[in-house]
Amino acid sequence: MPYAKIDAHHHLWKYSASQYPWISENMSLLRRDFLIQDLMDVLEESDIEGVVTVQARQALTETRWLLELARTHDVIRGVVGWVALTDPKVERDLEHFSTHAKLKSVRHVLHDEPDDLYILREDFNRGIKLLKDFGLLYDLLIFARHLPQTIQFVDRHPNQIFILDHIAKPRIREDAISPWRENLTELARRENVFCKLSGLVTEATWQSWTEADLDPYLQVVLTAFGAKRLMFGSDWPVMLLSSSYKRWVDTVRHAMSHLSEYEQERILGKTATEVYRL
Repeated sequence: MPYAKIDAHHHLWKYSASQYPWISENMSLLRRDFLIQDLMDVLEESDIEGVVTVQARQALTETRWLLELARTHDVIRGVVGWVALTDPKVERDLEHFSTHAKLKSVRHVLHDEPDDLYILREDFNRGIKLLKDFGLLYDLLIFARHLPQTIQFVDRHPNQIFILDHIAKPRIREDAISPWRENLTELARRENVFCKLSGLVTEATWQSWTEADLDPYLQVVLTAFGAKRLMFGSDWPVMLLSSSYKRWVDTVRHAMSHLSEYEQERILGKTATEVYRL
């Protein structure tokens, strides 16, 4: 059966400085709108047939907007939205948004929280425990330094499916692979955790990275998770800070060229299709 090639991680936004404060001065090329037609142009160039659209700000208004876009554009197969998981009334929002068939997962920008142990907060974990009742997954957005507490967190929720974004953002530009490698390998032992091959180019040196810089990290992830728990993602348009869309697609395809056709199909679409139920 033919499979759809899926970009399991990208963003859309109508830019304003107040709504996207994380887009700093050295990211000036991101300070504009990135809308559905912009996305369609890059997907066509790389033969990508469907996408999972991921939240880029922590606001219910954005979740509503992304779900409306998904309703009217078939290319958006699924949405990773945001809800306030620490809100005592979060169940009300989950009930509302889970009526949208294309809401597949939720995400919180954990790596921007001042408290590195935010992921272990009781109110946050209470919100996580509700997700399974609504058929929702959880996307993990963390830095490499958060991996030890993320392992503790995942162990609290053995029946919840987690998807690790951006391979936990290792410090590639510093050529630091440990303890990220060891911690990521330990996290991958939990079979309810999946991982996106995304976000590497912006953790490398933006203007001068090579495939050789990224390959050690890609190979660690390929070994730790295996193709059945890996999915391709671009992190477009953030990735434009350091790469064209096509260059990243080609980099991933080259890194996994030694894998079987079945394994490559898993990473380029089948895993995302199954896990997110696209």
